[in-house]
Amino acid sequence: MAGPIKRSTFLVGVQVAKNPHKTLIGLYNQTLSVLNRLPDSFAYRNETEKLTKSRLQLVEQESNISELEKKINDGQIEEVIMQAKSELSLAQKMEDWKAWEPLQTKAPQGQWDWP
Repeated sequence: MAGPIKRSTFLVGVQVAKNPHKTLIGLYNQTLSVLNRLPDSFAYRNETEKLTKSRLQLVEQESNISELEKKINDGQIEEVIMQAKSELSLAQKMEDWKAWEPLQTKAPQGQWDWP
């Protein structure tokens, strides 16, 4: 049963998503493709892959947007789309940066110390 048509996100500058399932499936698949090119031992890849696969599965299984928002529990579906776009962008940057490689110069003393 379809609910009422969403007319606004009530977020300034954020329009109602016209086809959120298709959008998220595309973004999540692109992100997984980029992550697949990163080393298996890279922690960012492993954690992001888990989250992305989990959310992709939810999107594929839940057709009701309101229920999907509840299951993802991270804001409105439009906010989830913005997060997915940001994660894809970060994954692409991680690939460019080769963030898994050792530092080119030694870290300053105390760089990794925590109180």
